[in-house]
Amino acid sequence: MNNNITMTLNADKLILQALQEDISSEDVTTNAVMPKAQHGEAQLICKQDGVLAGLYVFQRVFELLDETISIEFYYRDGDRVKSGDFIGTVRGDIRAILSGERTALNYLQRMSGIATYTNTIATLLEGSKVKLLDTRKTTPNMRIFEKYSVKVGGGYNHRYNLSDGILLKDNHIGAAGGVKEAIFMAKEYAPFVRKIEIECETVEMVQEAIEAGADIIMLDNMNVEEMQKAIAVIDGKAEIECSGNVTRENIEHYISLGVDYISSGALTHSASIMDISLKNLHKI
Repeated sequence: MNNNITMTLNADKLILQALQEDISSEDVTTNAVMPKAQHGEAQLICKQDGVLAGLYVFQRVFELLDETISIEFYYRDGDRVKSGDFIGTVRGDIRAILSGERTALNYLQRMSGIATYTNTIATLLEGSKVKLLDTRKTTPNMRIFEKYSVKVGGGYNHRYNLSDGILLKDNHIGAAGGVKEAIFMAKEYAPFVRKIEIECETVEMVQEAIEAGADIIMLDNMNVEEMQKAIAVIDGKAEIECSGNVTRENIEHYISLGVDYISSGALTHSASIMDISLKNLHKI
């Protein structure tokens, strides 16, 4: 989702579903107070410091309701803003502004909150080789928006979905009958161009994974001492990702270990929304 074309191709149907959730037949309140078209404008105001993400999604909500609506933004995705900053001005039919306000703000607040939270953690990794990754712990039907927000905040995307890469987790290993068996079966089934990643919870599992030829080893829910032992066993034979309850409060413990990636579900499932409002609507 690097440009508006990609957004339109992939996100319009999701935005329309969100609008349909909020307007099942009509916006009865708006129709009561605004029975006819009336041109107006409203100001998009930041009420909290943070990093913006989702401005095009915010705009697209209104465009899908009324293609004549125009929005002038004073910032771009990835920009830092402070409480009190004017982010933009929305102009057009007041009825569309009122009907789209909540859905548009829900996207912008959620996406900016994720970008802001991600940025606070990514900043802690500056100067190291470690890349901060998201996970599939996303809100249903929000993944494209949430993973985009992680990138805006300075993180990187792990696989987008189950079709995007091989990651053998504990239940896959159980279903296959063991670490080596799971890796051998994945190698047999998958195209040779795909890397195989496997989740390991013990040093013994790491040793099996190395012997079976895993490309990436995820050290899952290990303490620092266990990870140090596992990294010594891997000894450069595979890329290393560590995961499991990683947050901005404890991430400093992982930086010096020599891992390649740190993944954190908290980027998407624990970020608070950023407080942004659409205010001062008036006729023009």
